[in-house]
Amino acid sequence: MKKLLISPSHMALPELESTIYQNILKQATDISLNLMAVKVDNHPSDFLGWCYELQDVVKRRLNFDLLDDHQLPTVKKLQDLLTQAISYLQLKSLRIAPWPIIVAFIRDHHEHLALDEQFALLAHVQGLRATSLADMIPEDRLAFAGKHTPAHDSSAYPFDVEWFASTRSAKGFHQQLADLPHGFADALAHIPLTGDVSGEQYQQFVLAYLQAFTGCDEVPTLAPATRLLAMHRPDVFTPLTASKADALCMALGIARLSNRDFERYWQDVVQAIHAMPWFRLCGPQDEFETTLANHKALLPCWFYYCDEDTASQSNYYKALHKPKRTTTASGSKPKAVKRGKDSAAVLVDRALANPELPAYLQAKRDSIIAEVEKGRSVDETIQLLRAIFG
Repeated sequence: MKKLLISPSHMALPELESTIYQNILKQATDISLNLMAVKVDNHPSDFLGWCYELQDVVKRRLNFDLLDDHQLPTVKKLQDLLTQAISYLQLKSLRIAPWPIIVAFIRDHHEHLALDEQFALLAHVQGLRATSLADMIPEDRLAFAGKHTPAHDSSAYPFDVEWFASTRSAKGFHQQLADLPHGFADALAHIPLTGDVSGEQYQQFVLAYLQAFTGCDEVPTLAPATRLLAMHRPDVFTPLTASKADALCMALGIARLSNRDFERYWQDVVQAIHAMPWFRLCGPQDEFETTLANHKALLPCWFYYCDEDTASQSNYYKALHKPKRTTTASGSKPKAVKRGKDSAAVLVDRALANPELPAYLQAKRDSIIAEVEKGRSVDETIQLLRAIFG
């Protein structure tokens, strides 16, 4: 372990990476005795490999039973520093990597990234893109905007809608989106669905987006806007979250981005990514690469740190694997998810489009819609009918 901890001191690290290493080492020193109890056989010669190895030690090989309670925050801090370091180093490679290398990296991380699930979300959003936000059912509007709720039945939404920059914490944004969706729809209308997007069109979007918050106390922030833009034009705009923006800014070699700096987002993030060789010269060779090319501004999202635990953090995965319970711990039934008739009809029709469902369920469409409108989930209603009539 000692050899692993000191090995970056023998690497020719740039100043920023040397600073990152020193910060990691400072945290590691506080739990050095625990780390020394871990046997390490792999000693990478590059800083990225070193970060991955130490991260694996800290997450999976450290004996947590030997840690004192006051050391647990140190371990968490160390994990966070390593996660950010790995994200930065991988994102940094985007500045020079050619298209084939980019594709190979994403292919290699296919399972950890839950790409099948993420591609399903992108396909769903593609079907929504020509529809105004104001005309979408509430569930689709939230899927577009990046907030998962219990109303997102796994049969109708076989993916986590929060991939590509969750906006769950942007409560003011979602309140405005629910109350006045036309304001955000008008903002997106300034961004064409095809072709180039000019700086002037982006500025018109920003002005309309800020206008959508008129009359409320919420301060308009950048992150939710980038999510809307990225889903509207995933070949142009890269979504940001507060937790990941620092790694991207470091990788791009720019100062930390304020969550209200709409101008620098266009100049320092969007324009910088558009200038990268793989972005300008991507040449898809198969269906997989074509999907990547059609969503090429999202590619940085796949270069943040991920591991075998990432896919299981998906809300869709959790919904599929949660224990079946008919009552809560207090003895009451789980809260029903009330839906409007339009939403219930759309979600039921999506579920009934599954060719594996028996034909008799089609005849029960109106009954299923009625139950879903009352608050029963689509999945639960279909399972109940199959148990009765199957």
